[in-house]
Amino acid sequence: MTGVLITGGTGKTGSTLAGLLRESGVPVRVASRIPPADAPDAVRFDWSDSATHPAALHGMDRVYLVPPVDTTDPMPLVLPFLAEAERLGVRRVVLLGSAIVLPGAASALELAAHVRARPGWVVLRPSGFMQNFLAPHPLGERIRRRGEIRTAAGTGRVGWIDARDIAAVAAVLLAEPDGPLDDRRDFLLTGPKALNYQDAAQIIAIHTGRPIRIVPVGVAEQADAYRASSMPDAFATALAAVDAGIQTGRHDQISTAVLDLTGCPPRAFPEFVQDHAPQWANAEAPED
Repeated sequence: MTGVLITGGTGKTGSTLAGLLRESGVPVRVASRIPPADAPDAVRFDWSDSATHPAALHGMDRVYLVPPVDTTDPMPLVLPFLAEAERLGVRRVVLLGSAIVLPGAASALELAAHVRARPGWVVLRPSGFMQNFLAPHPLGERIRRRGEIRTAAGTGRVGWIDARDIAAVAAVLLAEPDGPLDDRRDFLLTGPKALNYQDAAQIIAIHTGRPIRIVPVGVAEQADAYRASSMPDAFATALAAVDAGIQTGRHDQISTAVLDLTGCPPRAFPEFVQDHAPQWANAEAPED
């Protein structure tokens, strides 16, 4: 049997990717820590339990690789998995990297370089996910519960992308073991327009009728808020520091890769908001 192993198979991009590949008749194996009981193609997979890796890889010739989350150092867990994938003859790995690299996370850059160096293996570098504006992400949870966005990013802009468009790109690259690449090993993925948080708040307000406040905070205060949402300390600190990079304009970039690879333009933020408007519907009274 050949097919696509989808790590993070129940996540934002993995679940959509699985559906797209199934619709195209591509065999998939959905890997997650808690595989759905009603999914015959699901398998248990845990980055911290290497005993689950060989069975997940067995018979698969392509892999959608979602590194472990909430860590700034994925290499110790991912490298042995990739070594096993190479040993078993996996022909294509599509790594879900990021255009927004966390401060102090050199390991993520090393992982991307490791993947790019292998023939037929590819790195996707999406910008910030539009889905971050939805619960349970701390940003989305605060919008839903408090009607506010706390940010240290000032008026800096990000080329926010819908996770569904990331999955669509991955599906094109994984549908065939030797799908289209044109000798490229790295793709920056963004939405059609860069927006700051003020823009995003206005769009949400227009399409939901609910005012969204912008509350400027410092990086340290942002980190404290992430820790309060149960993020590991180092990851919370690094994620909060990303706002400083946004403020300088580092992530104000747009690419045409989604259109180039899929033939369809990426979704704009207003379309995303229209699709998810009910999720911001229930406001709670702001705390003092």
